[in-house]
Amino acid sequence: MVGMSWFMCMMMMVCVISCGEAAPGAKFEDLYRSSWAMDHCVNDGEVTKLKLDNSSGAGFESRSKYLFGKVSIQIKLVEGDSAGTVTAFYMSSEGSNHNEFDFEFLGNTTGEPYIVQTNVYVNGVGNREQRLNLWFDPTTEFHTYSILWSKRSVVFMVDETPIRVHKNLEDKGIPFAKDQAMGVYSSIWNADDWATQGGLVKTDWSHAPFIASYKDFKIDACEVPTTTDLSKCNGEDQRFWWDEPTVSELSLHQNHQLIWVRANHMIYDYCYDAARFPVTPLECQHHRHL
Repeated sequence: MVGMSWFMCMMMMVCVISCGEAAPGAKFEDLYRSSWAMDHCVNDGEVTKLKLDNSSGAGFESRSKYLFGKVSIQIKLVEGDSAGTVTAFYMSSEGSNHNEFDFEFLGNTTGEPYIVQTNVYVNGVGNREQRLNLWFDPTTEFHTYSILWSKRSVVFMVDETPIRVHKNLEDKGIPFAKDQAMGVYSSIWNADDWATQGGLVKTDWSHAPFIASYKDFKIDACEVPTTTDLSKCNGEDQRFWWDEPTVSELSLHQNHQLIWVRANHMIYDYCYDAARFPVTPLECQHHRHL
């Protein structure tokens, strides 16, 4: 408890310093549009809601594509019995050899913690899942989920706390996502064949509709004019704020945060799943924190 109290105190101090003057997010329609089941995507003032019922889920996508930068969104997840549902927030390129960075929030029965699954696809290859329980109830208030993508790494953050770092290890012969522009997406759907306790707990449609709420939409990234013209964003003479070492590398404090998250909330890491990977994946042999 002492360690947790210290951690939460530090989180409050960091938020006062770095979050207190944060610029407000854009309106939903400025950055995003409904991508499917438009009648299940509802704008309610500053809040956008995605609805899942037994007829359909729903999703939205960014109006532009990006190469490197930071995307953030505040989400309040499905309340109550959310078993069988998945709410996703992710970046992805297109095609069979696509790159993708995923937040997937796996619903659970009332009173049980939400599980957050992250995954990284590079050139169409994923299977890099990590799962953790959050240190708060994500259904009662909005919390900020962010992806910071630079030439050096991909950092997944919750309320500005890093929960995962996927580093560029091209010097070790490991591909890295750096040459495909990505859109930003979110969706909610029924996945009761796997989402909750491995599919043992099914969606209870008597609790529908299941609603995920969103606000404070932010994209601070390099927008590409077309998915084939990336020169604006990855030229050798181009330099952006996310390229600075003080941003693209974790600070000492952020490293301590990541260690705390992994030690107290990590429940699955593909790097240690010998049943799936008898030979440890190459990137796992080089990452200090994944």
